[in-house]
Amino acid sequence: MIQEAKKILKKVFGYDEFRSLQAGIIQNVLSKKDTLVVMPTGSGKSLCYQIPALLFNGLTVVVSPLISLMKDQVGQMRELAIPTVVLNSSLSYEEYIHNVDRVRRNDAKLLYVAPETLLKPRILDMLSSIPVDCITIDEAHCISEWGHDFRPEYRELAEVRKRFPQAVCIALTATATPRVRQDIKGSLQIPFDQTGEFIDSFDRPNLYIHIVPKQDPTNQVMRFLNKFKDQSGIIYCFTRRQVDELSRVLAEQGFSVRPYHAGMSEEERRQNQELFIRDDVQIIVATIAFGMGINKSNVRFVVHYDLPKNIESYYQEIGRAGRDGLKAYCLLLLGYGDINKVKYFINQKEDENEKRVANIHLNALLRFAETDECRRVPLLDYFGEKYAREKCNMCDNCLRQDKELIDISVSAQKFLACVKKTREIFGANHIIDVLRGSKSQKVGKFNHQHLSTYGIGKDLSRKQWFLLSRQFIQKGLLVQDQEYGSLKLTPKGYEVLSGKETVRGILRAEEVREPAVSKSKRGKEISQEYDRELFEILRRQRKELADRYNLPPYVIFSDRSLIDMAARLPRTGESFLEIHGVGAAKLEKYGSIFLHLIDRYCQEQQIDE
Repeated sequence: MIQEAKKILKKVFGYDEFRSLQAGIIQNVLSKKDTLVVMPTGSGKSLCYQIPALLFNGLTVVVSPLISLMKDQVGQMRELAIPTVVLNSSLSYEEYIHNVDRVRRNDAKLLYVAPETLLKPRILDMLSSIPVDCITIDEAHCISEWGHDFRPEYRELAEVRKRFPQAVCIALTATATPRVRQDIKGSLQIPFDQTGEFIDSFDRPNLYIHIVPKQDPTNQVMRFLNKFKDQSGIIYCFTRRQVDELSRVLAEQGFSVRPYHAGMSEEERRQNQELFIRDDVQIIVATIAFGMGINKSNVRFVVHYDLPKNIESYYQEIGRAGRDGLKAYCLLLLGYGDINKVKYFINQKEDENEKRVANIHLNALLRFAETDECRRVPLLDYFGEKYAREKCNMCDNCLRQDKELIDISVSAQKFLACVKKTREIFGANHIIDVLRGSKSQKVGKFNHQHLSTYGIGKDLSRKQWFLLSRQFIQKGLLVQDQEYGSLKLTPKGYEVLSGKETVRGILRAEEVREPAVSKSKRGKEISQEYDRELFEILRRQRKELADRYNLPPYVIFSDRSLIDMAARLPRTGESFLEIHGVGAAKLEKYGSIFLHLIDRYCQEQQIDE
């Protein structure tokens, strides 16, 4: 069966080889073994159920949480001539009845549904009357109460499974900690042994991760955007007001930009998202309400204007960049005011357990944001993965020169001594108050103004001490209680306190040089040499066709496919099929148009075949 799957991979989807875990997953699903798949965004999860769907005799039902995501996937399937239907609330009555009729007549290989739709008795009764071979649950982390986007209706999918005992179940997600994975498997009754679990590396080697202190955020963002002329990107803000303000300022400065947040009308949101997907607008400024249903492959940058909620949200949001495998940039502006804002909202929570979990998430995010080691080490560690290399050379820390680290041993000794003097029961904020000689009520309450460490840290700002405190935790000099935030010295911390160990770190952020072209773990260059003038001609043609067929441009061809064309200059149908992402359906529908453009360009430029 896997040989048949390989033929479909090339003929229908236009890819030469399976990536990473795809072959093993597809084999497992075809063998009717329930499967949990955890793979990063852009790594080809969809193929893991789309190819089996074409090999099964019956229907594959795909449960997806967002209408925009379904619309996108269905559009791509139809472009590949794969019989696909959708059932959700966006359809007219006539469309809905027509699609139901197609399902009843076995005139579809794939059915995309929202969980609420699938749970309706009449839909379940209809599906019970036809052969269903596979139930696919996309964004499966929504099942888990420990997931960052828990949805109660997803929990009920376990009952749906019982209605179709002959159907194999495949659950897919890009973000799941070990605890969430266990929860998903328990809910869907996927075997707890390793045979049904496929976990790819969480690393996205084509994403360049850069974190800088937030000082003049609007100008910082504008300087960053000027490097990405005519390219697509997303800017995330914490509040609706900030979204409106930033999008207004950027528009006044001539940027192609639209806002997106839950305070806008549904029609405004839909229109702005559509303009972005179709490359009519280059930049979306949004709250976290935007993006889960976006499958746009040519997003070249993601900016976090404010601190994200947690690492899972951050990972999912930067995952919207570079889905085509080409290099993309992720910038986070780290402001200490933002940290206090998040802490304020956490403290407003009435449920103590919710508060505890939120603090754990915030501390994990700060460990990642303030580390001076390779960014991928704490990021992947959060998801239970050990990063195998010492340097990724695709983050600011790896490209920072070692000489920029300074001796911070004296500051470390002051801080550690203060932690010790206050009996190791306080968090960083109180320690910093004591060091800086604060007259706060809390300092007075515990008589800490009489300690020998009181006021010995006035030479550094509160912000600098806070950055140092995070580094001391990172370097293992202190451990932090996950629930209450109190700090305690480690054996290594005592070595530093007694002067036996030197500590090197960062006192203030430095400008970081841009990364060179990087190689991915597959050994291929993330960017390749290609004719940029031809690429622009092909891009304009793609946009024209997309508007004609009412499709997002990347559904016709990804940027990666166009770059491949502009690099390899195919002149025949046979060579066009060798282009990344070109299968039989794409060749038949678009081959003559793009081959004509390439041939004419080569003649004009006197480029031999």
